[in-house]
Amino acid sequence: MRHITGLLASTALLLSACGGGGNGGSPTPGVTQAGSAPTPTPSPTCSLENRQAFARDVLDEWYLFPELLVTSASPASFASVQGYIDALTATARAQGKDRFFTLITSIAEENAFNTTGASAGIGIRLAIDTPARRVLISESFEGAPGLATGIDRGDEILAIGTSSANLRSVSDIIATEGSAGISNALGPSTAGTTRLLRLSRDGTPREVSVTKADFDLPAISSRYGTRIIQDGGRQIGYLNLRTFISAADTPLRDAFRSFRAAGVTEFVIDFRYNGGGLVSTAELLGDLLGGNRSTGDLFSGLRFRASKSSNDESTFFNPRAESVSPVRIAFIGTSATASASEFVINGLAPYYNRNLALIGGNTFGKPVGQIALDRSACDDRVRVVAFRSVNARGQGDYFNGLASTLNVTCQAPDDLTRPLGDPQEASIRGALDFLAGRSCTAIALSGSSGSGSSGTVAGQSQRGMIAADRELLVPDAPTPAQREVPGLF
Repeated sequence: MRHITGLLASTALLLSACGGGGNGGSPTPGVTQAGSAPTPTPSPTCSLENRQAFARDVLDEWYLFPELLVTSASPASFASVQGYIDALTATARAQGKDRFFTLITSIAEENAFNTTGASAGIGIRLAIDTPARRVLISESFEGAPGLATGIDRGDEILAIGTSSANLRSVSDIIATEGSAGISNALGPSTAGTTRLLRLSRDGTPREVSVTKADFDLPAISSRYGTRIIQDGGRQIGYLNLRTFISAADTPLRDAFRSFRAAGVTEFVIDFRYNGGGLVSTAELLGDLLGGNRSTGDLFSGLRFRASKSSNDESTFFNPRAESVSPVRIAFIGTSATASASEFVINGLAPYYNRNLALIGGNTFGKPVGQIALDRSACDDRVRVVAFRSVNARGQGDYFNGLASTLNVTCQAPDDLTRPLGDPQEASIRGALDFLAGRSCTAIALSGSSGSGSSGTVAGQSQRGMIAADRELLVPDAPTPAQREVPGLF
């Protein structure tokens, strides 16, 4: 299974690829502007051969590492467009530069998710401990069927079935089919699909029948997404951002308006499960955290391959009416923290030195981003790795994660025994300790991230470790929502 991340990808284009500071700008040449989802129409041009040819043309023109494309790969050898793309990018993947970041997806489905968070499912985020054969709930989303039936963070799924008569234990599923068996047992991401789950919390089992439904995933939780924590007489602004989608923009502004009104200058930004998303939303968050930055301070530089260098962009801070002026910032991360999340941390790091820290674990390591080119008649969107991002220090090759690039890191576990947003949850407690000036143990770098020749993350699967014994569960064929929100079911 793959850890899928949506680094800096937009709805239908690289947002602000030729603009800056989240202020818009002209679209990248050859890239379709975001808009209403197209209606696919039957066409002979949508044959597998022609779809593969379109993908190859996109990579030939835009791929950031043209010298690494496997030009000998024959499209006729592959039964899918994605299989052919994977073959073309195999060398870059082996070098850790493109870990399945270049892909083909549905225009309509991706637009729907990036605009409102639209998805279909139970509305839970799953973590798996494969050696121990356990599946746990890391998060449950408001407005979705799972939370409505009482499923929430800290629950363990013991068995899955369609009725009491055919419940099958998770341990048996993993033993015989591996982690893919869990995805298969939970069924398709289709509204109306019903599953019976045997759950346990604190050793007390219960059975819950849940029917998948369409829902809009809130980018910021209404329960714990933003709050002001009182810690030792100090006010700490806490923000948990699940994903970078345009629907996050208004709640982000609202959150920082409240932080600013309260005079908050110390922050905990919780990215522990955030797999990435839109450049525009990442730039907005940078601006909201950049009230003490000038418009001459570089937030990020996007750098394309030599033949496309005319698209290079330098984005400077653009403080907003809601912007705050942090004195200290603690970012919570794991190996599931990727792309746009890393982009924000990397962009702010040069201005804080030891007043910015990464708490939890090392990040995934995705300093490259995609543009997206569409073939609307086939509902095909090719998201191709086309640029790298750098900060004001020129740092941008953090393929092994951000921990080695930051001055301060602190190890902390992802504590499922407490809700997100709880000051006593282990990672949040570690962040508060850093802000209070207390010492900590640095994040270990050996084997914590990076990529080996098999395309795995230094001995880990590519789904993203969130603890020493747990990683987020992502199907082999994820929906656009599952690609942007790792672990979503």
